[in-house]
Amino acid sequence: MNAVTPNTPRLDLQGLINAIAQASAEDSMTNPLKPEQWETLSAYLQPCTLAAGQLLFKQGVSDRTLYLLESGSLSVHYEDEKGRLRMAIVNAGSVVGEGSFFSLRPRSATVQAAAPSKLWALTALRFTELGNRQPAIALSMAMAAGAVLSKRLGNRRRRVAST
Repeated sequence: MNAVTPNTPRLDLQGLINAIAQASAEDSMTNPLKPEQWETLSAYLQPCTLAAGQLLFKQGVSDRTLYLLESGSLSVHYEDEKGRLRMAIVNAGSVVGEGSFFSLRPRSATVQAAAPSKLWALTALRFTELGNRQPAIALSMAMAAGAVLSKRLGNRRRRVAST
């Protein structure tokens, strides 16, 4: 049971792979996979598009989905008692949702599209399935997302981007 079933559709992730390769932000993700591993991973991801201003998730929501950003940009806001305060921009080639993905805690901030954006969602359920069927790919993805989390937590101004 190490393979994805033949009927599982495989999506084209070349745009995401290119975005990761070209990303230059300090908290960008590095490419953790070989081309054939990306092809296998594609069966576990769901494409998601957002219009500018559209919410991806709100602060306080319990959800462990990890999002890989192929294009566009996302604005991360921490909501306090005085309203929304813009805290960080996440650009293509990085991830959001890594904080809740690892901590099992509610989202620490609200994330919305600052520009039209294309993302790839890896839900907790699909990640568990990936881990059972393709443990090396799951480990590589977890390490890459963990590296982004570590970079963000190590930079005081970027900490709020850990959602």
